[in-house]
Amino acid sequence: MEVIMAFYKDKYDVIVIGGALAGMSCAMKLASEGKSVLILERHNLPGGLATSFVRSGIEMEATLHEMMSIGPEKRPLFIRQYLDEMGVRINWLRVPEAYRLLSPKDSIDIVIHPGRRDDGTWIAADEIEAQYPGSRDEVNRLLETCKSVYESVLFLNENTASKLTLLLKHEPLTKTAGYSAQEVMDKAFHLSDDVKHILSAYWIYVGQPISTLPFTIYSFLMADYLLGGSFVAKGFSHEMSAAMAKRCEELGVQYEYCQDVEKILVRNNHVYGVRTKRGDEIHCDYIASAPYPNVVYAKMIEPQSEVPVMARKYANAMPMGVTTFSVVMQLDKRPEELNINDYSVFSSNIPFDTDVFWKQGRKLGNWSNLTTICLNYANPDAVPEGKTSLSITFLPLPEAFMDITADEYQDMKRSVAKQMIEQVSEYLGVDLLEHIEEIEIESPMTIAHYAKSYLGGIYGYQHSMNNSVVARLEDVEKEMWIKGLVGCASHQLVGDGMACNINNGKIAAKMILEEMKKEAK
Repeated sequence: MEVIMAFYKDKYDVIVIGGALAGMSCAMKLASEGKSVLILERHNLPGGLATSFVRSGIEMEATLHEMMSIGPEKRPLFIRQYLDEMGVRINWLRVPEAYRLLSPKDSIDIVIHPGRRDDGTWIAADEIEAQYPGSRDEVNRLLETCKSVYESVLFLNENTASKLTLLLKHEPLTKTAGYSAQEVMDKAFHLSDDVKHILSAYWIYVGQPISTLPFTIYSFLMADYLLGGSFVAKGFSHEMSAAMAKRCEELGVQYEYCQDVEKILVRNNHVYGVRTKRGDEIHCDYIASAPYPNVVYAKMIEPQSEVPVMARKYANAMPMGVTTFSVVMQLDKRPEELNINDYSVFSSNIPFDTDVFWKQGRKLGNWSNLTTICLNYANPDAVPEGKTSLSITFLPLPEAFMDITADEYQDMKRSVAKQMIEQVSEYLGVDLLEHIEEIEIESPMTIAHYAKSYLGGIYGYQHSMNNSVVARLEDVEKEMWIKGLVGCASHQLVGDGMACNINNGKIAAKMILEEMKKEAK
């Protein structure tokens, strides 16, 4: 008798659309709770943008600058704790400094390091004090406030709290929740403009100007980076992706590559499965979805009559966050020979102003605030002897690229990259164009093509005073417009980086587990 083996099970508890960091995080958590999980990934590799590529036999990091929420092994922060709990083993390497801010027009050139002492004083405050006497106490006070807000957000990440509890036990969070980082620094702390600029350098890692960035997000960013420092994986971000994929399969997750999901099947306002591009119809009770809501509700839900009006309004109302334009190079000399002396540099060729930088991101090229990363200083073994691995990045808005035609694309990409290289060359005093051995240019089109991310977005939706992480945490269950369908990617809560996406996956799994309990009653 002929036996036919089914490729898929008759039904899964959960199907995860997209095997990037959030999807794998969600799958691990669900599988650890005994749920049957299927990941459908359109690529032949895990991790989405957490990847690397090879040019001329040399592996190069594609996207990761520095990973937050890891912390030292003996004092781990919450993402390292979660990955350890899930059994994911990654060889983390600590980045030497937090950042160097270079703004010649403001006469600012300072290197900031992470670290907090037991007495509540911060290394960064001492470093700023050395150049700006009299600022230490206020910087310490600001960073302590950031730490308190950070701890409150971590609490809310795992727990629900009444308004009374928030008022009584999380006062710094409730007092600052309705204000921007700029407002809090201006009104609550006595800091010079230069010191404010120095403490605003990380704005680019959330893609939001300080004037509109919720202080909650600012606090989380500052406290996390300056408490535990930042890290990279010894085997590039691909090591992290591969380790998570391996652990998923060890926990019993079925991970299928080269499977592109075209439709999410819905009946009576509840998901019941998906249909892939090759025609497989696979059934489940819950779906964790990486595609942006804009795509899900406009194209993927079948039938479209099942899309709630409020879901469409939600997707259309959410403003897109930033995308990326990055130039990744291998250079023919050591960093010191090229006057490159730091891992992470935020540089500006005009007076430092995040509002101006943000507005520049709406247009193509000539961006004043660039980020350079020299991998040699964090992961020297990953770079060939005598060479330099350097990336130059800006995070523009997708709208800057909307009118570029296919015929214009290559010339545009090379022109913008050349301008960025020349700008960094100017402050280095070295013509980097003469030292390039390998170069790769990453644009929003690269992101959209590789990850199928809506408009090439990398950080989800923009944050605002009435739509910050606190508001999203409170409303996250209300946004399950279709029963059984949860978001699981950068668009979900806080999308600003890889650690946030791992946490988003954990939260998506938690939501699904809670819904399972409710429906079981």
